[in-house]
Amino acid sequence: MRLADGPGVECEIEIAAAPEQVWKVVSDIATSARYSPELQEVEWLDGAREPAVGVCFSGRNHNEHIGEWRTVSRITVLEEPHAYAWEVVRHSDRDGEALARWTYTLEPVAGGAATRLRHGMRIGPGRGPLNDFVEKHPEREEQIIDGRLALLRTGIEATLAGVKAEVEA
Repeated sequence: MRLADGPGVECEIEIAAAPEQVWKVVSDIATSARYSPELQEVEWLDGAREPAVGVCFSGRNHNEHIGEWRTVSRITVLEEPHAYAWEVVRHSDRDGEALARWTYTLEPVAGGAATRLRHGMRIGPGRGPLNDFVEKHPEREEQIIDGRLALLRTGIEATLAGVKAEVEA
């Protein structure tokens, strides 16, 4: 996989609860920080207190291979209780091109008594730090992308497992 392909990863889990119950958890920006091994904390920006399309929040991330970094994300989709998405954007250009896109999609199953929850992300189309790293090591692009996607998959799976445990508790 190459950066030009718009690489991404998506995982899913079935939760024994109605989509409305699952929605309450996944639409809380703090949920990912509770369960992700990489996202450490989040906070609303510009006086926001709840999700709405166009609202931004910041995140602090840590990864033993990459180090620590901060992000700004802009909510792009909020369709209760079906879809929630945000884009990671440049700190200095909140209306600019996405460096990455993150999604949650919820689908009722078992007559609405359960939910299929999908959580995923796609890198790009904007240029981020990963682009710079690949440009320094072009001969290793596929290895770099595969490694990053593997780390992201691990984080997404941990987040989904945490959401399932929280909702079903």
